[in-house]
Amino acid sequence: MKIICIGMNYASHNKELQNSLVHKEPVVFLKPDSSLLKDGKPFYIPDYSEDIQYETEVVVRINRLGKNIAKRFAHRYYKEVTVGIDITARDLQEKLRADGLPWEICKAFDNSAAIGNFISLDELAEDVNNISFSLNINEKEVQSGNTKDQLFTIDEIIAYVSRFFTLKIGDLIFTGTPVGVGKLNINDRLEGFICNKKVLDFKIK
Repeated sequence: MKIICIGMNYASHNKELQNSLVHKEPVVFLKPDSSLLKDGKPFYIPDYSEDIQYETEVVVRINRLGKNIAKRFAHRYYKEVTVGIDITARDLQEKLRADGLPWEICKAFDNSAAIGNFISLDELAEDVNNISFSLNINEKEVQSGNTKDQLFTIDEIIAYVSRFFTLKIGDLIFTGTPVGVGKLNINDRLEGFICNKKVLDFKIK
């Protein structure tokens, strides 16, 4: 099982992080299966970072084997979505970016890919390119977005990444975060919503 992540897929978030680059193709990075955090299990803040941040994203789960998938057929490769948190060691990321080094230790560490319960697109009855999602921390909304604002749509992402990686059943794709990322603290409670349906609920320890 692969966890494929798309960086810098919302213009508002790029501005937030003072990233002025215009990307003609999706920015892709991977997380190992050891980064997966699910079933409401808590996240423990590691001792190697002083700035662990949340990035709320729509996550799709691949349900068919595919390679070199055309965009017009990409919708056949997923039926469910959820909210995920790309947990990031921001201080490590800033140092790595400044040095021109890979991101793995700031993005792919253990339990850094939190996911909620998946919900079928049929149940949502929404266009996949117009899905609202949000995150509450301690019952206060801290981040919200809509897939209509993505720079690259979910189908475009699938078509692109499948050129390089064979997509397998169960693979996850984190599709990028909008503006509003912030720091996580011990005792925070995170609740994620997709189209006002709560799908994610876990605590920080």
